[in-house]
Amino acid sequence: MKIAVIGQSIFGQEVYSELRKEGHTIVAVFTIPDKDGKADPLATAAEKDGIPVFKFPRWRLKGKAIPEVLDQYRTVGAELNVLPFCSQFIPMEVIDCPKHGSIIYHPSLLPRHRGASAIHWTLIHGDKKAGFTVFWADDGLDTGPILLQRECDVEPDDTVNTIYKRFLFPEGVKGTVEAVRLIAAGKAPRITQPEEGATYEAIQKKENAKIDWNQTAEALHNWIRGNDKVPGAWAEVDGQKVTFYGSTLVDNGTTASGQPLEIPGASQPGLVSKGGLVLFGNDGKTLLVKNLQFENGKMIPAAQYFRSAESAAVELNEEEKAFAEEMRVVWKSILTNVEEIVDSTDFFKSGAASMDVVRLVEEVKLRANEVQLQNEDVYMATSFQEFIQMCVRKLRGEDGEEELEVDYVERNVNNMTIRMPHQLFINGEFVDAEGGKTYKTINPTDGQPICDVSLAQVADVDRAVAAAKEAFEEGEWGKMNPRDRGRLIYRLADLMEQHQEELATIEAIDSGAVYTLALKTHVGMSIQTFRYFAGWCDKIQGTTIPINQARPNRNLTFTRREPIGVCAIVIPWNYPLMMLAWKTAACLAAGNTVVLKPAQVTPLTAVKFAELTARAGFPKGVVNILPGAGSLVGQRLSDHPDVRKLGFTGSTEIGKHIMKSCAVSNVKKVSLELGGKSPLIIFSDCDMDKAVRMGMSSVFFNKGENCIAAGRLFVEEPIHEQFVQRVVEEVKKMKIGDPLDRSTDHGPQNHKAHLDKLVEYCQTGVKEGARLVCGGKHIARPGFFFEPTVFTDVTDSMFIAKEESFGPVMIISKFKAGDVDEVLKRANATEFGLASGVFTRDISKALYVSEKLQAGTVFVNTYNKTDVASPFGGFKQSGFGKDLGQEALNEYLKTKAVTIEY
Repeated sequence: MKIAVIGQSIFGQEVYSELRKEGHTIVAVFTIPDKDGKADPLATAAEKDGIPVFKFPRWRLKGKAIPEVLDQYRTVGAELNVLPFCSQFIPMEVIDCPKHGSIIYHPSLLPRHRGASAIHWTLIHGDKKAGFTVFWADDGLDTGPILLQRECDVEPDDTVNTIYKRFLFPEGVKGTVEAVRLIAAGKAPRITQPEEGATYEAIQKKENAKIDWNQTAEALHNWIRGNDKVPGAWAEVDGQKVTFYGSTLVDNGTTASGQPLEIPGASQPGLVSKGGLVLFGNDGKTLLVKNLQFENGKMIPAAQYFRSAESAAVELNEEEKAFAEEMRVVWKSILTNVEEIVDSTDFFKSGAASMDVVRLVEEVKLRANEVQLQNEDVYMATSFQEFIQMCVRKLRGEDGEEELEVDYVERNVNNMTIRMPHQLFINGEFVDAEGGKTYKTINPTDGQPICDVSLAQVADVDRAVAAAKEAFEEGEWGKMNPRDRGRLIYRLADLMEQHQEELATIEAIDSGAVYTLALKTHVGMSIQTFRYFAGWCDKIQGTTIPINQARPNRNLTFTRREPIGVCAIVIPWNYPLMMLAWKTAACLAAGNTVVLKPAQVTPLTAVKFAELTARAGFPKGVVNILPGAGSLVGQRLSDHPDVRKLGFTGSTEIGKHIMKSCAVSNVKKVSLELGGKSPLIIFSDCDMDKAVRMGMSSVFFNKGENCIAAGRLFVEEPIHEQFVQRVVEEVKKMKIGDPLDRSTDHGPQNHKAHLDKLVEYCQTGVKEGARLVCGGKHIARPGFFFEPTVFTDVTDSMFIAKEESFGPVMIISKFKAGDVDEVLKRANATEFGLASGVFTRDISKALYVSEKLQAGTVFVNTYNKTDVASPFGGFKQSGFGKDLGQEALNEYLKTKAVTIEY
């Protein structure tokens, strides 16, 4: 069909492009004149395709069609006029001219909300349904016969922008093209619009958008969101016009608090809170406004209303001055009508439009990609000086976002002042637990409390999951470009590195980790993990699949790798930060949101991590941290219907219970890293020095609180006595003491219950007849110190040969010389399969043994050598699923197959 497209905007451009794809001939495009030398997007697309473009300033004069315009229109020979979005009045001589007449898109469910501000009035009136109509055009009254309608639900906090992006734009383009398809097929209906239910509202203008405060909270909310962003609902506050943006209804079971703000005509003063401006309706219920704009165009977060209008100016260094000059050139290239860009030059008053905002944000990314600039930021810093100051603060990590309120516990320790958050972290804020419940976290070095920590309750879990769900489904995180997501994770890793000494110190006093090990491994590997997975964000790809074709049609089948949604993570106490990083980094890189429960006895680095995610600019709700009891918090996460995946590291017994709960609740995806009893086989042809050194590490690394610790060493008979003697000599050299002392080799066990378990474990070994060579006792000093221990003459039936100690206890058994298959049989005679090791100079033997060992990781002539790029996980009752490496991403992704017939 020969079609004339009459209209404008990106919407018009999309309709134009889709009609061309359908095979229609676009004979001409009629659009608006260029503005400030810039063509409308519809005109730009048509000109690029070589389609005739007409840019009439007007079509009629004094109510009559302009003859010259009418003549030019008739020359194109259109069979149908399509008006996807048209702000001009088109005369009936043009509307009725084509063979098939004219159709027009209208953003309402006609006959309701006739008029140009239809979407606005849909929200202002509180309609529960929105939608669009394609109707046969009339004389601009929106009363012509209906051809096609589509509708959608209106969400409580929808704005014009959200409905437009979610439904009216994408479905409107499809609907307009479908209407043309019906006309071409001769199946297009003409349904007369009923007058019943018909409404007509005038164009919403700024002077008419003043807020009437004598309304309910819901009506106020509808008025503000219905005018957001244009023309903007406003009221007089402190003697000036203030425009309100970003309204949401508030859960009125929550008590509002903040600094009072008098608003003339309001039923009671507003409250400037850390979340925004709380407003009250005449029914006593509340709504929350996010942003405010003043008469001079300056926009601020509503939470900052009472703060100083101008922050102290930052002094630029040479690199920042160079950046400022680059941006001055950019502003000049955008604001072509401005002779010189000076500090006071206002971006919008100088003629910039919304597309210029997009360009400016992208220009900043090209020059300083660490600046996490959003379109909204430009509206809040409209002068050149404000803009540069804002960018520089973001460069320095002082980005002027809503200030994070942290109630720190401060300690002067390890030659530094550490600042530790101690509350729950939910939806981007540190908050007390339900009912104000707390518990004390204990320093294992002296057995004394460090601080009170909020103890999460079931209601807190539900709030955190709801926040994570909203962030994933509705928030910025779910819509974020993967590369931008990667930038945030890189920035988080940088902040962790800047705070590495503080994090390592917190880890030492909270978990007993030796400071030097905490710095290198607990914290160092955590930073490496986030950097590794940040690089994966924009490399998650699907595949195309050559399926059997359905002739005469053809098919394209491809897969999409998509994030799962809300993921729960439950981690242990032995590596509090590193276990967090191993799971959370892959989870976030895949695009999920997280609710994490740290071990109750070691919560402090997790809540410090939460602070750093906020400082890095992670959107609210993406990361939530809930210190608390596993029986309550972990159980609720397992049972929660909105949690779609749970990752757990801990005991096999608890892992089985979690797996059952996850299955019963909603068949959520599970990955488990559970117990271990890792065998280490040492052959007589080994490098003895290395075998002793690495054998010590395999057991005593991190005080034996290591999931892959060698739970049992099998030493070939010819070297058994020599190996034991050498090990005991090395054990006696180990310095046991304060983990903050740089010369300490062995710190305290994590907590008293674990210390008591180790004492009992060793007593059991002695009773069964194993030979206690050294250690086995609690050291008589404050704190939870336990002697590094060595047992020999351990037989396969003994308790200590089968059960994990999870402590500094070396279990040594001997095996007959040359009996490789027998020792393999003994090594594999366990329900665990997390890790294993072998020491030999014989490469053939090493390869054979590594093939036969039933474990997820095999170390050959080394031990504890994990790397962020290498997958880690167990076999049998040591669990399933992988941490680290590319395979870890699979735990946090789902695969969708898409088949298209063409």
